[in-house]
Amino acid sequence: MPPPSDNEIVVEDPDAPEDNSPAVTSNRTVEIVVYVLLLALAAILGYDNYKSGMGWASDGPQSGYLPFHLCLILAGASLWGLGTTFVKRASMTRTFVTRDQLRRVLQVFVPTALFCVLMQWLGLYVASLLLIAGFMRFIGRIAWWKCIVTSVVFAAAMFVTFDVAFDVIMPKGPIEAMFGK
Repeated sequence: MPPPSDNEIVVEDPDAPEDNSPAVTSNRTVEIVVYVLLLALAAILGYDNYKSGMGWASDGPQSGYLPFHLCLILAGASLWGLGTTFVKRASMTRTFVTRDQLRRVLQVFVPTALFCVLMQWLGLYVASLLLIAGFMRFIGRIAWWKCIVTSVVFAAAMFVTFDVAFDVIMPKGPIEAMFGK
């Protein structure tokens, strides 16, 4: 490996998670929760497919036949995973996520979830404008005027591309209604 040159750019992340950040949860806890959720999903879907018919009719399999058996496989795999997680208790004490790492994940997850909710009322383009401007400002710490210009240009380009050029039906809000679309 060649030595680093003087032209190399190294970017330090001032918000990088600290090495000594306290643990929020362990790998073992996360695995148990996921296996239980998958087992519950298998039970719910299996019951629904049982109700819709999971047997064999005179003309072939009923509509729930294959999905029901897939649910049995999912339930079996979940039970197997739960069992192995309880057996190997000592090796599962590693940290899954620290407090600082979780904070960084939530910085992306919460605005994205809000985007999905706001899109129902504001439409795709306005919600995208807010999401892009928000990410640029609060995560990227970019000047407000650059955030606004970039997000408006991007939303306008999306509108022209999808609604005008290709006439694709996208979720609209009250602002797009003012443009007659």
